[in-house]
Amino acid sequence: MNVLILGSGGREHAIAWKINQSKQNPKIFIAPGNAGTKKLGINLQVNLSDFDALANLVEIHQINLLVVGPEAPLVEGIVNYFRALSKFDKLKIIGPDAAGAQLEGSKDFAKEFMAEFNVPTARYKTFDSKTIEQAYAFLETLNPPYVLKADGLAGGKGVLILNNLEQAKVELANMLLDEKFGKASSQVVIEEYLDGIEMSVFVLTDGKDYLILPEAKDYKRIGEGDTGLNTGGMGAISPVPFVNSNLMQKIEDSIVKPSVAGLNKRGFNYKGFLFIGLMIVENNPFVIEYNVRMGDPETEVVMPRIKSDLLSHLLACSNGKLAEEKLEIDDRFATTVMLVAGGYPEKYEKGKPMLGFEKVSDSMLFHAGTTEKDGEIITNGGRVLAITSYGNNMKEALSKSFANASTIDYHGKYYRKDIGFDL
Repeated sequence: MNVLILGSGGREHAIAWKINQSKQNPKIFIAPGNAGTKKLGINLQVNLSDFDALANLVEIHQINLLVVGPEAPLVEGIVNYFRALSKFDKLKIIGPDAAGAQLEGSKDFAKEFMAEFNVPTARYKTFDSKTIEQAYAFLETLNPPYVLKADGLAGGKGVLILNNLEQAKVELANMLLDEKFGKASSQVVIEEYLDGIEMSVFVLTDGKDYLILPEAKDYKRIGEGDTGLNTGGMGAISPVPFVNSNLMQKIEDSIVKPSVAGLNKRGFNYKGFLFIGLMIVENNPFVIEYNVRMGDPETEVVMPRIKSDLLSHLLACSNGKLAEEKLEIDDRFATTVMLVAGGYPEKYEKGKPMLGFEKVSDSMLFHAGTTEKDGEIITNGGRVLAITSYGNNMKEALSKSFANASTIDYHGKYYRKDIGFDL
């Protein structure tokens, strides 16, 4: 069984780590991978937008299962590309087609989908540069804070939450008229602010049946106390302490079931992960966003809590036989703390040598932005390393992750020391 995982982050390292535990003894390839994935399989250098080059790798390495980690290739239509070529008829792919990927590729599309299938979400309207005056008027009907979302993909940074109306209007103009987030903000969704607590639910679905994976909560802001700029994620916790069986049943009944039914009714070729970002308001769940892949750094706490064979689940999913699978979950807590480069999420430096790996104990290290040069591991991204630990409770797991976060060293290292502070 030859498996190719696309991506270079902590999410892909965690997926490779979990697939590597399968009794089916898979041979793993990661494209392009990082210094951590190199220890689990073979890294292949390739541009993920070059589908012809990827097809060449699939042929050369006789790949049986393709797992698409990041969202961009899915939105660009990688599943459609392979499905259009008869020579790849037997290739199994984890990820939706381009139509299904629009659930992440367009916030407006996702909102229309939620409305059609009665999935609870915040009140919203979508605007472009031609309707900016109406957008200003809509902002005036809302109470602060004001939520502005770039319609397209913006690397997890296209959402602004502003307390001041005039500032919200200025930023709206920056997005629509000055392309603050490039083409992603040629349309902007303005949304009613939901005052609650965030969490995420992850579903593996073959378009009709589904498995609900362990839930998680991540921390997006760079600063402690959830302050400062949004990032790709500074840490995560699973399970989420405030989630009980009653709330999970509400989430499954009011959100998971209608969402999966919608995938089926719309006729999407959807065999993969559905990430559902939630806001819990007075014990009722509302959808903030859909992603069409696993989250990062949530994957680094979700994968360690899956006890059953992930590869078996993925193969069943690609064959449309997910109903036959039984998911087993570890009862322990898993927590991850993300080490980032100094200056992130703004301008940051790469190429800093990393030390202290040999001193780490009782944690798993999932590489995010690393590479290897002359036998040395060096930083190669804004988010560098996810440090994940098990514990019988959240505090125990976090204490291990924080201890090892202080052990790893490189110039400019930063991490939040308050992950889990609000729980």
